[in-house]
Amino acid sequence: MSDEPGLRLDKWLVYARFFKTRALAAEVAAKSRLRINSIVVTKPHYRVRKGDVLTFPQAQRIRVIRVLDLAERRGPAIEAQRLYEALDDLA
Repeated sequence: MSDEPGLRLDKWLVYARFFKTRALAAEVAAKSRLRINSIVVTKPHYRVRKGDVLTFPQAQRIRVIRVLDLAERRGPAIEAQRLYEALDDLA
């Protein structure tokens, strides 16, 4: 395991405003619908670190994003957008 700082997956997804609640974010992870660096995640407590690439369904699309930063709270949308880079928009 890396000594690099990380944040729980479910918290990070809420802080980055991909899901409205931790329960929804945890449900996506628990149903094995989320990948981190191509590895299927089944636990919402998996640690997300800077540089990780997340792939998950959101509404009617599949999101692919790179984690740029960790957060300490769920802030405004402008603040949340600084936490990641959307890779699905690059194609």
